[in-house]
This record gives sequence, structure tokens and C-alpha cells, in this order.
Amino acid sequence: MEIMSLKNEGDVHNMMVDWTIAVASLLYCHGIGILVAEGTARFLAVFPVICLFVYLPFNLNTMFLCGPTTFFMSWLGSFKLILFAYGLGPLSSHPTLPLCHFILTACLPIKIIRNNEKQSHRTTMKSPINYAPKVLLFIVTIKAFSYKDNLHPFVATCVYAYCLFFMLELLLAVTAYIARAMVGVELEPQFDEPHHATSVQNFWGKRWNLMVSSILRPTVYHPARSIFGHIIPERWVSVPAVFTTFLVSGVVHELIFYYLGRLTPTWEITWFFILQGVWTGMEIVVKKTMGHWFKPPTSVTRFYTLSFVMLTLFWLFFPPFLRIDPYTRSCKEAMAFVGFIKDGKLHNPSEYECPFI
Repeated sequence: MEIMSLKNEGDVHNMMVDWTIAVASLLYCHGIGILVAEGTARFLAVFPVICLFVYLPFNLNTMFLCGPTTFFMSWLGSFKLILFAYGLGPLSSHPTLPLCHFILTACLPIKIIRNNEKQSHRTTMKSPINYAPKVLLFIVTIKAFSYKDNLHPFVATCVYAYCLFFMLELLLAVTAYIARAMVGVELEPQFDEPHHATSVQNFWGKRWNLMVSSILRPTVYHPARSIFGHIIPERWVSVPAVFTTFLVSGVVHELIFYYLGRLTPTWEITWFFILQGVWTGMEIVVKKTMGHWFKPPTSVTRFYTLSFVMLTLFWLFFPPFLRIDPYTRSCKEAMAFVGFIKDGKLHNPSEYECPFI
């Protein structure tokens, strides 16, 4: 029992070490931004930090520690530093961002809204009261896990999908509120009612995980447009650029799943995003060729969009996701955290049994 407790303490210790190293590295990057002009020289200066950000999550095993660290640091943090090297993205500003703002923006999935953006920004941060219906629905879905063997596979997939969406939205919302309290500025929202999406392009580009979209756009989409623009007419250049963006997203998600489960990649996740990219490209072609007369009702487009996303999730996304046993592991980790709150001692999640699954 003492050995297991020590292992858990080791994971907490590793997380503290990882984020201490990350903050120290960002202090260095902030100084580089002042001393080194944007371009290749600055990229070479921050490249060791990018490699470090990719490596550090390997020190963590628990989902609640490894998952956010991987997402915040290895993906968003690394991509933000790449943009920063070339004078782009949320870390680049004239005048230079204050050190506190720089570190928080680099470490967390947030984007500070500047004064000139406030009037044009369509959505705002949600009030905590808006999450009450979602919390109730989340409790219902958790209870549904007890009957998952009796549920139709597609219904079970909907339950899994909602739990994943809720946990991700809650994580990002809590992170944003903490950051906003610390820096006292307005932040962009993370989601914009994904269930109201009227196309797959609209779902991924303007409604789901907006921080990721805003980072992928300048790091992958715009460079891809520039490259393909030399060989493809301007009217169609967005199609391969979108496909490339989804391909990169798929590879990054594959890496995240490897961090979480340490399982040999099956590339189903990558194929899931490739399929989203192909479908989005088809939508672009249809809109450019028939959009002036082919306009289905909004209710129809919403139904088809959510149906396509859910069916492809069921086919390609959730099988590898469920192989890492995320819900049982996260439940046990939550129980271990409750145990820590009750008796003040760190416990290994394997000591607990999940009462819901």
C-alpha cells in the first residue's frame, strides 16, 4: 500500500517538476522575444523548448495530470511558440506582452481579447449558471454507464461523446475563469454551441474547441494555402489546405492518445480526421459550385452534420479511445482525489473501485 501511495506521490511530484520547468522555459522565451528578432534565429532559439514541451508529459501517467499537460503544453504550447518565433499568434504583441500574460497565454488554452477585437467578437464567456443543465445531463449520462451493456451501441456512443465533450468543456472553462481572475482581462470562449453546427466545416472551424482552430489556422492552414497556391487555382486552394490541417490534427491527436495510454498507435484517430478533412473539402466544393441554389433548411443541415460526426466517432474515434479505458481510470482518479480531500493523504487510483462503471 505504501509503495502504491509513493507512486501516486511521484506522479504529483513529476507534474510539479514538469510545470516548473515549463514556466522557467517560458521566462527564457519571453526574454528571447525581446532580444532576438522574429524569424529563423528566434525559432532556433526556442526550438529546444518546443522539444522539451513534447517530452515532459512522458513523466506523467494519470489521466487528470497527463491529459491537460499534454493538451496545454505539448500541443498548444508548442504551436504557440512556433508562431511566436515568426511574430505571429497570441504570444506576439506590440508592445510585448507582460510576463504574466505571456506565461498564462502560453501555458493555458486561452486567448486574450484585445481592445480592438472586443466589438467584433461575436461570443462571450458563459456564466456558471449556464452550465447547470449540462451538469444535470452529465449526471444522467454517468448513471447511464450502469446500463451501458443494455444500450444500443450508437446510444452508448452518444453517452461517451457527451461525457467527453462535457469534461473537455468544463476543463477549458475552469482554466479560462482562473486565468481571467489572475490577469483581469477578457478571454475568448472555447466552444460556441457545437450542436448548432450547420456543416462539418462549421462544426470544426467555428464551433468546436475554438482555441485549437485559432492555433491550427496560422500554423498549418495558412502556410498550406501559400504552398498549394503555387500549383492550384485560388478558387480551390482551400481544399488541400483544409485537408492538410485535418491531417496534422489527426497526427497530434494520435500522439495525445499515446501519451494517455502508452499503446501502440493504430492510426484510427488519424483516419478519423482525414475523413473529416475529405468531407469538409467536399462541402467546400459543393458550396463553391452549387451554393447559390442548393441551400437545405437549417434543421436538415444540423441533423446531417451531427449524424456524420457521431457516426465517424463511433467508427474510428471511440474504439482507440475506449482501449485506454478512460472513464474507469478517470473515475478512479476522481475517487482518489476525494480520498485525498478527506484524509489529506495521496492514494493510488488503483486502490479504488468505480461505483458508476
